[in-house]
Amino acid sequence: MLSKRKRQLNATILTIIMLGVGFQIAFSRSVSLNVIVTLSCLLYLLYCRVSLKEILVMLLIAFPLSFGSWWSFIMFGTGDTWHSAWIYGTRVYAYLLLGAILTLTVQVKEILISLSIHAKLSETFVYGLLASFNMLSRIRQQFKLIQYSAQMRGKNYRPWQPALYLRIIIVALHWSEDLAEAMSSQGFSEGLPRTRTFNDPLPKWQWGLAIGLIILYFGIAFLVHPW
Repeated sequence: MLSKRKRQLNATILTIIMLGVGFQIAFSRSVSLNVIVTLSCLLYLLYCRVSLKEILVMLLIAFPLSFGSWWSFIMFGTGDTWHSAWIYGTRVYAYLLLGAILTLTVQVKEILISLSIHAKLSETFVYGLLASFNMLSRIRQQFKLIQYSAQMRGKNYRPWQPALYLRIIIVALHWSEDLAEAMSSQGFSEGLPRTRTFNDPLPKWQWGLAIGLIILYFGIAFLVHPW
């Protein structure tokens, strides 16, 4: 149930913070702010008791990307190359951790349902995405079946061959018709009100927190201009 997530920020608030701060990071040229965002998100992940091993693996995987950005500006940049290198090197981790505070603490289903309630995201779109995520295992199974059937005919489909994905798309189109009929049989009608069996509270102070953080970042990044 969504109501059990009392210790964490609401998924809608996390999405707003991620988009609001993330958009500004693209135009900000502050190393210190990138570090502050990274550390703040890391502390939030620890507060939400995300697996330390999972966090470390994520940081290690991103290290080559961060180091590559840093090194490319050191070697080929112009102007203040050291400042630019640290900006883009730390920006990788700032974006990574901003996304992680949402994706590692909230399930996809909770994110979509929360956005449909508080951000008025189309319920048709939400339930369509939920159906797609639930069908991923069937898509993987179908992927293997298509490869097996091709091998029986003496053919081999490689992951980069368009013919393989064309067959998967054709199968998915048949599934979409079945899904539409199943949703209609369960009483789903586009545009009509729906009853809900869950509760997703969103305190007003969390709205204030999201707006405050976005404004605070804007003020520091574009008015103060820290290093």
